[in-house]
Amino acid sequence: MNYEAQMFGDDNRMALPGEERRSRRRWWIIGGIVALIAIVAVALMLSGGNKEAATGEKAAASESQADSQIPTVTVAVPGRRSIQRAISATGSLAARREMPVGVVGEGGMVTRVLVEPGAWVRAGQVLATIDRSVQSETVQSLAAQVRVARADADIAQSELDRAQQLVSRGFVSAADVERKTATRDSAAARVRVAEAQLAEAQARNRRLDIRAPEAGLILTRSVEPGQVVSPGSGTLFRIAKGGQMELRAQLSEGDLQRLHVGVPAEVTPVGTDHTFHGEVWQVSPVIDPQTRQGIARISLSYDPALRPGGFASARIIAGASDAPLLPQSAIQSDARGNFVYILNDKDEAVRRPVRTGEVSDAGVAIVEGLNGTERVVLTAGAFLNEGQKVKPELKKL
Repeated sequence: MNYEAQMFGDDNRMALPGEERRSRRRWWIIGGIVALIAIVAVALMLSGGNKEAATGEKAAASESQADSQIPTVTVAVPGRRSIQRAISATGSLAARREMPVGVVGEGGMVTRVLVEPGAWVRAGQVLATIDRSVQSETVQSLAAQVRVARADADIAQSELDRAQQLVSRGFVSAADVERKTATRDSAAARVRVAEAQLAEAQARNRRLDIRAPEAGLILTRSVEPGQVVSPGSGTLFRIAKGGQMELRAQLSEGDLQRLHVGVPAEVTPVGTDHTFHGEVWQVSPVIDPQTRQGIARISLSYDPALRPGGFASARIIAGASDAPLLPQSAIQSDARGNFVYILNDKDEAVRRPVRTGEVSDAGVAIVEGLNGTERVVLTAGAFLNEGQKVKPELKKL
């Protein structure tokens, strides 16, 4: 009994060879299953990671493609600046005060012409002389009559003086003194008449000289030596008083309403790039009923390049105002009027109606619709739509 128990007890402590093999196989199977599960788990993890990476790459590619389809536009913040309101005009150059000079006396044959066009003359300067041989003889005759009259007056005065000395002695009566006094007065009167006639003849002779009425610039000369002239001969010389010139600019009714005397102007004659500065000195009070235009007269200082009769253009500064200034490419137009595109906070295009003002080489003034702080699309506005998203590129104006 004890022997069997001992034997069986020993058998429980030591496995038989067949059972040991089965136990090892079982453990190998369990280990294999565990390894297989681990491999599958690793494979699933790797597969999930690749799928997420692929999804991320696809999303990034899609976003990059979407960004590449957003148009890029140039924008600017115009701000506000002082803009001159300029009026453009054309017209003819002329002397501001043109003085025609002709014959003021009897006339006759011209003996000398002393000036040429383009010469400066002073007031009273002789421009041309007329033959005065006959008039000179008349002056000499009248001068002789003056001397005769003075001699007669001297004799009458002497006789009167002697009579006054003898009247107190009773040799000459008072009546004789009175007659001698009257004779003396008559002789003095004849002297004055003769002197007046002489002065008249001398004045007529002086009028034979053709003289400049004012200082200025000789514009034209229409007389030559040997020519016979008279008061009916017309204008012999034309003088620009003080050499002052002007541009007579043709303007519409609306432009004339915006002008006043004293506004500055720039004048450029045809054929030159030089600009002359002047100012409006007269605005026409009359409008031509046919052309509906008037004249603004712009005064200019003398310069050889300013030739009366020439053609010139003018830029008249009618005032100034503060407003945004944009290039013409930013202004769009359709049936609803003028507008620009501005960008909101999301970089989306927003249509903004505007009213334009002065147009110049610098740009277009916006008098209504913008305050100057907006981001305005400068180019490609014609290809945008309301609400379209864009990529802005800021440009400084």
